[in-house]
Amino acid sequence: MAIPFFKELKIGGYLIKQKMLGRKRYPLVLMLEPLFRCNLACAGCGKIDYPDAILNRRMTAQECWDAAEECGAPMVAIPGGEPLIHKEIGEIVRGLVARKKFVSLCTNALLLEKKLDLFEPSPYLFFSVHLDGLKEHHDESVCQTGVFDRAVSAIKAAKARGFTVNVNATIFDNYPAEEIAKFLDFTTELGVGVSMSPGYAYERAPDQEHFLNRTKTKKLFRDVFARGKGKKWNFMHSGLFLDFLAGNQEYHCTPWGMPARNIFGWQKPCYLLGEGYTKTFKELMETTDWDSYGTGKYEKCANCMAHCGYEPTAATAALNNPLKTMWVALRGVRTTGPMAPEIDLTKQRPAQYIFAQQVEKTLTEIRKDEAAAAAAKQAAKEQKASTAA
Repeated sequence: MAIPFFKELKIGGYLIKQKMLGRKRYPLVLMLEPLFRCNLACAGCGKIDYPDAILNRRMTAQECWDAAEECGAPMVAIPGGEPLIHKEIGEIVRGLVARKKFVSLCTNALLLEKKLDLFEPSPYLFFSVHLDGLKEHHDESVCQTGVFDRAVSAIKAAKARGFTVNVNATIFDNYPAEEIAKFLDFTTELGVGVSMSPGYAYERAPDQEHFLNRTKTKKLFRDVFARGKGKKWNFMHSGLFLDFLAGNQEYHCTPWGMPARNIFGWQKPCYLLGEGYTKTFKELMETTDWDSYGTGKYEKCANCMAHCGYEPTAATAALNNPLKTMWVALRGVRTTGPMAPEIDLTKQRPAQYIFAQQVEKTLTEIRKDEAAAAAAKQAAKEQKASTAA
C-alpha cells in the first residue's frame, strides 16, 4: 500500500486544511480530459463513442491550466482518450508541474517511448500505464494484439530515463483471482506500483456482459488479496479503499472528490457519469444535486465501486479515523468473515439517458462556430478584394 511519502504528506496537509476550514465538499483529484480521441477501441470503454467532429476537439493548454487553478485540487489525472495524441501534451504537463500539481498522465503507452522527450522527470509527475493483466488478457481487453509488449517496453524505457511509472488495471467479471495475482506478481518484478478498480458499466461501452456487480467485486478482491498475503504488491491506493473493495467498509461515494473537466465543460456529477455540464467549477459544486446520485440513490450508480468515487471517501475516513487506518495498515485487508452491510437499492431512482441530447447540442455548437468562422473568412476576403480595387 505504498504511496510516495512526499506526495502523501502534501495531500494529507491539503485534507487537514479542508477539514480545519470546515468545508463539506472539496476536490481531491481533477480528472482532466483534454480530448476523447484514442488510438485503441477497448470493448469496456464508454469514453470514445462520439462523432468525429467531437473526437477532433481539444482543450488548449491554457484551458487545462485554468481548470487546475479553478478546481484547486492538489493532483491532476489526465486520462482520455489517449493524452499523448494531444499536440500540446508536453506543454500542458509542464505547466501543471510548474504549478506544483501532482500529475498522473494516464496512457496506453503505444506512443510513450516516442514522446518521452516531451517530458522531464519530476517528483510531481508519474506515468500511469494502462495494463489490464498479463499479455493475453490485456491484448484481449484492448482488442488489439501486441499492445502488452509495447506497453512493457515503454515502461522499462521510461523507468530507465528516471520517470516514475505505475500501472492501472480495470477489473472485469471474466478475470480469475489467480490470474490477477500473477499479474500483481509481474508488476512487482517490473518494479512499478499498481492501481486497480472494478470497471464501471458505461452505458455506451460495446461490451455490456462483463461488468462486475458489487457482490462479485467484493468476493473477487477478497480472493485476490488472500493470495497476496506475505507478498510485496505495491498498491497505489489507501488501505481503507482496498479494505472497501474487499467488502469490509460500508462507504458511500464522494462524486465531487474527483471532478471531471473535458471538452464539454465540467461534467455532472462525476468522471464516470455524464448527466450534463457546467461552465465553471463553482457552478458544478453549487448546482449539482449531489444527494440524487450514488449507490442506492440512482440506478446508474448501483454497482459502482470505482476508485474515482470511493478513494476520496476512504481518504476522508482515514482523516476522521486514524486508529482504524493504522489498524488496517498493520493487519492488512481482511479476507474472511462477515462483510459490511450492502446498500439498499430498492429506493433508487431510474436511470435517465441524455447522451444523445448532449452530443447533438455540442454538434450544433460546432456547426455554428464553423459557420461563423467561414463567414468571417469570407468577409475578410471580400474586404481585401475591395481594398485592392
